Amino acid sequence: MNTHPAPGSAPRTGRDLDPAPGHSQHPARDPALDFRAFVARLLADGDAVEIGRSVDPHLEVGAVARRAYETGAPAPLFTSLTGAAPGHRVLGAPAGLGDPRSGAAHARLAAHVGLPRDAGPRRIVEHLVAAMHADPVAPVEVATGPCKQNVRTGDDVDLELFPVPLLHQEDGGRYFGTYGFHVVRTPDGSWTSWSVARTMLRDRRTLVGPAMAQQHVGMIREAWRGTGRHTPWAMVLGAPPAALAAAGMPLPAHVDEDGYVGALTGSPVEVVRTETNGLYVPANAEIVLEGYLSSDETAPEGPMGEYHGYAFPDGKEQPVFHVEAVTYRDDPILPVCVAGVPPEENHTIWGTMIAAAALDVLRAAGLPVTLAWCPYEAATCWLAVSVDRARRIELGLHRAGLIRSIADVLFASHAGWLVPKVIVVDDDIDVTDIGQVVWALATRSHPDTGHHTFPQAPGIPMVPYLTPEEVRAARGGKSVTDCLLPDDFRGTIASFRTSYPRELQEHVLENWTDYGYDA
Repeated sequence: MNTHPAPGSAPRTGRDLDPAPGHSQHPARDPALDFRAFVARLLADGDAVEIGRSVDPHLEVGAVARRAYETGAPAPLFTSLTGAAPGHRVLGAPAGLGDPRSGAAHARLAAHVGLPRDAGPRRIVEHLVAAMHADPVAPVEVATGPCKQNVRTGDDVDLELFPVPLLHQEDGGRYFGTYGFHVVRTPDGSWTSWSVARTMLRDRRTLVGPAMAQQHVGMIREAWRGTGRHTPWAMVLGAPPAALAAAGMPLPAHVDEDGYVGALTGSPVEVVRTETNGLYVPANAEIVLEGYLSSDETAPEGPMGEYHGYAFPDGKEQPVFHVEAVTYRDDPILPVCVAGVPPEENHTIWGTMIAAAALDVLRAAGLPVTLAWCPYEAATCWLAVSVDRARRIELGLHRAGLIRSIADVLFASHAGWLVPKVIVVDDDIDVTDIGQVVWALATRSHPDTGHHTFPQAPGIPMVPYLTPEEVRAARGGKSVTDCLLPDDFRGTIASFRTSYPRELQEHVLENWTDYGYDA
């Protein structure tokens, strides 16, 4: 999947630039491959609403978007922004959940990965896993694209031209990159990483944001530091939605996300060469920033309202990103994620991608796992894993051994590094239903024997409950909760679906409105 030349090398030619068999050189405006088409689809389906009245990027944009998340309202598209140049727009809640009563609560998430708006969690996860096992579809380089409609380089770069919002009153600055991804490549050109991480506006030509050593952007930065050079870098905003989703997928190190986008959508993503540093970015992106990630310069970043649902009083020193060119579409749309109490994109996009990657590694290990899911309400701190009960009994997998195997496999993976708490249930529990997961926790986990901790397992140091020592070591705070039923359990579930004859269930459903209930 290594599809890009090293910086300064000649562009790809011949068969490397050809589309995959059966694919057009210029694929149709698929919403999963074109952010502008994605926004149009949301508006047409009622999953977004255009807000024409003047809205202030200073907190008002964030407040409206947070209210949309918390009420299941459509995504707000702000078209008149105080102080912004005419035509500049902001899209909030691009992957927020819709009204659960609509039958299409996951419509925005489904649209990211090329599925119909009524696709549910199980179908979305299995689609993501299937793409991981499909042949990668390499991107296609094109001479130019919509992202080049406006080009500013050198002293003409001014990030203040864009309506960069202050999203929470607790934030230490305005965040440009909350729903975009970094593009970096190793010095030898063998690995190109697309990865999601935030960036705060520092001044008209610099940003600041995290690049942790365990993150792929941090790994590649270390490789460049070893050569004594800064890291060539780009950031893509208003990316093809499938590319954003792929960038949030915890794929293994040294695997390029760009080929996964093609596998996910069935068509290659079109890319163009950056103006300054030889990287490749999606041709129809809304905004592309180019420059370098400093090997040694840091500056204060944050605080910021974060995906666990908290805002902290202090920021941190983080690496500085220097912007040497910015290219953008006419009337650009800046997407924003207003992080905080679930659900928002850290949970709907990132959490779903983590779940798919976790499911894949568990299945690959031969464990009888039927589904994995990060319940959105748990702020990407829980991974609920369902196990084929009949299969585990048939295989003679004892509970303690199965729990240990799940922990060993999962916590050694990139997906498992991101999620601290794993809940294991039998497959009579729908792990995408938070009510059923809570019921299983309450009734099936023994207080004494049901909880297993793994203090030496590596983990992301951003989890709020970690001790200072665990944060420094980037280890600890990990657990697996056993909610499996005993092998000799003889009870049955008492519910509408299990406690009445099927004929009576159908009769009740057919006559539901006659009883006086809404359909």
